[in-house]
Amino acid sequence: MSVSFNFSETETQQNVKAMVRDFAEKNIRPNIMEWDEAQHFPVDLFKQLGALGLMGVLVPEEYGGSGLGYQEYVDVIVEVSRVCGSIGLSLAAHNSLCTGHILAFGTEEQKLKWLPKLATAEWIGAWGLTEANTGSDALRMITTAVADGDDYIINGAKNWITHGKSGDIAVVMIRTGEQGSSKGISAIVVERGTPGFTAGKKENKLGMRASETTEMIFDNCRVPKANILGNVGEGFKQAMKVLDGGRISIAALALGIAKGAFDAAVSYSKQRQQFGQPISSFQAISFKLADMATEIEASELLIRQAADLKNRHLPMTKESAMAKYFASEVSVRVATEAVQIFGGYGYTKDFPVEKFYRDSKLCTIGEGTSEIQKIVIAREILN
Repeated sequence: MSVSFNFSETETQQNVKAMVRDFAEKNIRPNIMEWDEAQHFPVDLFKQLGALGLMGVLVPEEYGGSGLGYQEYVDVIVEVSRVCGSIGLSLAAHNSLCTGHILAFGTEEQKLKWLPKLATAEWIGAWGLTEANTGSDALRMITTAVADGDDYIINGAKNWITHGKSGDIAVVMIRTGEQGSSKGISAIVVERGTPGFTAGKKENKLGMRASETTEMIFDNCRVPKANILGNVGEGFKQAMKVLDGGRISIAALALGIAKGAFDAAVSYSKQRQQFGQPISSFQAISFKLADMATEIEASELLIRQAADLKNRHLPMTKESAMAKYFASEVSVRVATEAVQIFGGYGYTKDFPVEKFYRDSKLCTIGEGTSEIQKIVIAREILN
């Protein structure tokens, strides 16, 4: 596909970036290690983000959102994530998964009911696809929904769910048909407080520790049929479309982490003296920085291309998978090299690169592993 892209930033993008950067420096940076150590999910911070319009970036204004496009959305995720990946991850999951799914497939009545609360962070959103034994093999899910009058009775559990405990509302993929059938899955909205809907184990994670990850458990949970998004049996197809956009989110998250680690490494290399000169003057270090900078630029170009296609409602499955795959792997490489440039100090929690290092790895796993992205890319190439 031939893609034309305007590389100049709009005034709106510049203003959004400046606002988010200022907010992140004042309200996120001072707290990142405290939140990380305690695995504290700062709900109040997300209420502040909601007040700024950052919890409904892509939601049209008539539903209480900011009505912005994917380029601005990428800027928001990048600027937050270059300070703290955990907050960037939660921001992305809320915007692109839960809110994005309702925006894309909800009826007008459903959008008016739920989107204003999500866009303002009155409610925090969750999205449930993964189960304990069905990570990449989602068609084998065992969470079932059995029709009973005007309701569905849901039984089962979802794992690795961002905001699975603190979320006020969740879009959940449930099996309403045959196991293994792409038409056997439906998407339904479940509100917190519904009897039988509870949170399970909270994961103790390597990184992204301030972004809550828990089980969601359904025990004879009765949900109105009116909460189904789209038609019964369309849930898997919907989820795959949502994940196309979600890959742009994770790519932007990875890019932000890489930029944060790179910024720290450049600054440190100019200040750190060895043998009477800054270590940035040594080729071994300067070449690392050159490689890091080049891969970060390449990641951003892939992400901007995918965002441009998404804005224009053009097919972007291959492009979003490429962006997610490349940017996430680059994030890990850049964070690793940043730790190396810091040397022993990079291995301590007194400097920011060890957290970028831990946070970066999730980007190669969440919303489709790097291996799954290669399958998607290859399939698109060979079709």
